[in-house]
Amino acid sequence: EVQLLEPGGGSVQAGGSLRLSCAPSGYTANMLCMGWFRQTPGQERERVASIHSDGSARITDSVKDRFTISRNNAKNFYLEMNSLKPEDTAMYYCAAVPSTPRYCVNAYNHEQYRYWGQGTQVTVSS
Repeated sequence: EVQLLEPGGGSVQAGGSLRLSCAPSGYTANMLCMGWFRQTPGQERERVASIHSDGSARITDSVKDRFTISRNNAKNFYLEMNSLKPEDTAMYYCAAVPSTPRYCVNAYNHEQYRYWGQGTQVTVSS
């Protein structure tokens, strides 16, 4: 059973930066798709970015000039968010699913992920 530990989040003023981290545990194979989603009240969970164990990554067009997804050799993965805007305010979730790289690239829907972190609030004030 994969567990995702998701510290981080917080409050920042517009234009600031935050780094979210996610630490998967309970999984040893190198075929894991890891994603970041965000959700605001009354809205569906939206994929922000995803990265596969092989390093291939996708960023949603609306944030690709400000957000970066990465992973380290310890299999933790990160979402670096710069030039934050008030509209980035949301609950952010990390997610994971064992998959091929091709599946990961096309895994836009939250239903395509099996494991979820507890979520962390990001608040951007104007």
